[in-house]
Amino acid sequence: MRVPHVDPQFSARPAARTYDPAAMREHYRAEGITERDLAADPYEQFTRWFEQAVASGLFEPNAMVVATADAAGRPSARTVLMKSFDTRGFVFYTNYTSRKGRELAENPYVSLLFPWHPIARQVIVTGTARRTGRDETAAYFRTRPHGSQLGAWASAQSSVVGSREELDRAYGELVDRYPPGEQVPVPPEWGGFRVVPDAVEFWQGRENRLHDRLRYVPGPGGEGWRIERLSP
Repeated sequence: MRVPHVDPQFSARPAARTYDPAAMREHYRAEGITERDLAADPYEQFTRWFEQAVASGLFEPNAMVVATADAAGRPSARTVLMKSFDTRGFVFYTNYTSRKGRELAENPYVSLLFPWHPIARQVIVTGTARRTGRDETAAYFRTRPHGSQLGAWASAQSSVVGSREELDRAYGELVDRYPPGEQVPVPPEWGGFRVVPDAVEFWQGRENRLHDRLRYVPGPGGEGWRIERLSP
């Protein structure tokens, strides 16, 4: 009987390694946060922490994990860059035909995670995603580097592409069509989402895994915000 070949990387036996994920841990020494430390609303509190994250030199502090789910509840997540925030919500841009765009069309509920691990902080936003207006989308698109504008046209985001060469060829054709200095139109399937929060959690790492977790939720009757503490 012929014994089938088994690729070693798919063997049931664990590969030899020099590290142990179970032993990897950081002991947080950061000062805690109390309810008295927080601003009256999550937008002002986010502004404070975001400014501190920027001042710390953190790489891409506006990077956030966007978690979505399709109509059947099957989740997916990816990292994108937040491009603006104010009291209306948190904004990012994408191709509306991408996986996240399609899922948000089916199910608008979304979660955002800002993983500021070097400063032992996280911010978690849960809410509803709504498309930004075309004027707002166009205004942001004009601020993007010329190459990024062409990239938005070249990539049918999340779709299967035959090869890297195919993608590069599409981009090269766009470079010829829209040389530097010539205005690039906004792709019709490209635009922004604004996540309107219904809860915002501020997580501060503490010793012995007794972290501080303070969450803003709507106040009575939906007026204002109240703060609740969560067990770590």
